Amino acid sequence: MNRTIDIETSITNKVVSMVFDNNYYPTQAWREYLKLFEVEVANKIGISQSAYSQYEKSQKLRKATGIKIAEALQIKPELINF
Repeated sequence: MNRTIDIETSITNKVVSMVFDNNYYPTQAWREYLKLFEVEVANKIGISQSAYSQYEKSQKLRKATGIKIAEALQIKPELINF
């Protein structure tokens, strides 16, 4: 099942609120919005939970890392850094 979220229509107020009101990074906001645990996303991209946690708190992800995380979250890569 491919349910990739479209940047043009699907950035939600909840995700934006998590980023600006709770000081979350977009990767954390999307993961929580999608009701996923860090370990689930980490397993999807083949890294440890602790390594994923560091990525999630990074202000600037490498492009390749952002793409992998976006694929694991099933969102467009452009949504990782808004």
